[in-house]
Amino acid sequence: MKTFDPAEILACPRCKGELTESDGEIVCLGCRLAFPVRDGIPVLLVEEARPTESS
Repeated sequence: MKTFDPAEILACPRCKGELTESDGEIVCLGCRLAFPVRDGIPVLLVEEARPTESS
């Protein structure tokens, strides 16, 4: 059975950019928004995101 990796299909809700994990957050490589992870679940809502230093 093939393993499913959600990271392969998830994208930034703002710019559709690629996402990566960094310091317990999910960070968009495109627009540099950082999305929180709560109880192990990424909260991919633009309203919940914060800009990173380089955005």
